[in-house]
Amino acid sequence: MVGPVVIAAGGTGGHIFPAQSLAQELAKRGRQVVLMTDDRGHNYAQAFPQAQIVTVPSATFAGRGVVGKGLAMLRLGRGALSAYFALGRVKPSVVVGFGGYPALPTMFAAARRGVPSVIHEQNAILGRVNRWLAPAVTRIASSFPKISHLDPVLAPRVTMTGNPVRPMVIASARAYQRPEAGGRFSLLVFGGSQGARVFATLVPEAITKVPDALRVRLDLVQQCRPEDIEATKARYAAIGLSPTLSSFFSDMGERLAAAHLVISRAGASTVTELAAVGRPSLLIPYPFAMDDHQSANAREMADAGAAWAFKEAGLSAETLAAKIIELAQSPVLLETAAAKALSLGRRDAAARLADLVEEVGGLRA
Repeated sequence: MVGPVVIAAGGTGGHIFPAQSLAQELAKRGRQVVLMTDDRGHNYAQAFPQAQIVTVPSATFAGRGVVGKGLAMLRLGRGALSAYFALGRVKPSVVVGFGGYPALPTMFAAARRGVPSVIHEQNAILGRVNRWLAPAVTRIASSFPKISHLDPVLAPRVTMTGNPVRPMVIASARAYQRPEAGGRFSLLVFGGSQGARVFATLVPEAITKVPDALRVRLDLVQQCRPEDIEATKARYAAIGLSPTLSSFFSDMGERLAAAHLVISRAGASTVTELAAVGRPSLLIPYPFAMDDHQSANAREMADAGAAWAFKEAGLSAETLAAKIIELAQSPVLLETAAAKALSLGRRDAAARLADLVEEVGGLRA
């Protein structure tokens, strides 16, 4: 009897988005999917409408003292025990983990049960949870050609699949059209909650230093934290701009496709979507990301000529404004970077990952 595919994921969009894309691809192929995640499982029902959801206890060590780490270890142990018995009931053909602490108990339990397994790494640096799990899994799926912090002994287990992109982003993709001289210049600014906080002050200050001739051409869309929207709106109003501001864009695929230039953080999902759509970007990695993985992602993009990377520390509004001005006046540079970004894209990543999962689980004919 063919068992279901268990997906172990949770937490941030960087882990959930590719897991969601894989689940949708597997469902199209007629595969039964079970999502095993932490106690926030009810939050994912809409993202995984065709999956059975099983919750297992989990916890993180991040930001905890000695006592907190001890309690987290106990909770992870309970989660692993819960996952062990859940896997016994589900009887999966294969288990797929997407990193992060919500996936750890299930992947540990799968190793103890000897269930074939795959971990997927979204970033250019192998995350800590995936680093712990890598020696125990059957295969490792990567998003980049090279993964830092991977034991060289495990290199034969790696298959580059790319990072699955949300279908709505792929559906919105269209060829890049460079800005016309004197025409509208579409600038999209977004990031996670921490990114939005910094950008709410940095970007408006930079725009104040842009010449009037460019400023009047700007079609600006910016993600802000809810508590920052009014203050950010006021900053732009002071220089005569009325941008589109929101804490969340449900049509992010369309927003990306319409952009001439993007300013953003460099999380895995962000750089993957920029590549899939083929849009040039100014990347400002979140400096407190685990193992500084966003800087590694940004370097991959910048080294390929698809983006320009800046460290947040010491980045001035003057520097940011100068780069915006340079690119707005050099549409060929933007068009070239867009083409480079597109060359890095893997729009078929979900299908490639599903192929690998079916292979490992013995599900392919």
